[in-house]
Amino acid sequence: MNDSTDEPQRLKVIVADDQAAVREPLAAVLGMSEGIEVVAAAADGTEVLAAVADASVDVVLMDLRMPVMDGIETTRRLSEEHPRVAVVVLTTFADDESILAALGAGARGYLTKNAGRQDIVRAIRAAAAGQSVLDREVQDRLLATARARPSATDQALPPDLTPREREVLTFIGQGLPNRAIAEKLFISEATVKTHINNLFAKAGIRDRPDAVRRAIAAGLA
Repeated sequence: MNDSTDEPQRLKVIVADDQAAVREPLAAVLGMSEGIEVVAAAADGTEVLAAVADASVDVVLMDLRMPVMDGIETTRRLSEEHPRVAVVVLTTFADDESILAALGAGARGYLTKNAGRQDIVRAIRAAAAGQSVLDREVQDRLLATARARPSATDQALPPDLTPREREVLTFIGQGLPNRAIAEKLFISEATVKTHINNLFAKAGIRDRPDAVRRAIAAGLA
């Protein structure tokens, strides 16, 4: 009897942080977590992209401020080139600009470095399952920003949005890139872009970060 088929598949994870004092202990701790295998530890975005190209990867645990290629640009590249790889941001920065830039680039989760190991493991598992995870501090900041911006709260979503356009806005609010939205809705990426163009025009949305704010304000994300 072969017991190997009974062994659950482990999530393959890359830990990306430019500080070895953070990166190496975090990789070691996660590597001891049930169901997780750390396949690489990267010091910048170029190392992340190289590691993803060389190995099957499910999730990248991503720092934002890294040399050579930062976490935002790396997340954007992964969303475009490897849309099945989920990104969970783990950073000391919880300012509006960083949060919105990361979510707009396609990050599926956003945690601060106050998060404990179990919180990080839960976020990795959720991201791999296609779910979004934001820690409480990040959620509070996004809600505060949404309430403070007239474009997000005083202006309701227009009534002529189609159900499909609302679905697309919901997925944008969850941080999904266009290719992942297309897969979720079983439509082409070109059709997703058409829906986004129509949505932005109808709702007066300026860009993707603004769409994230609007989705959160409307209770869609």
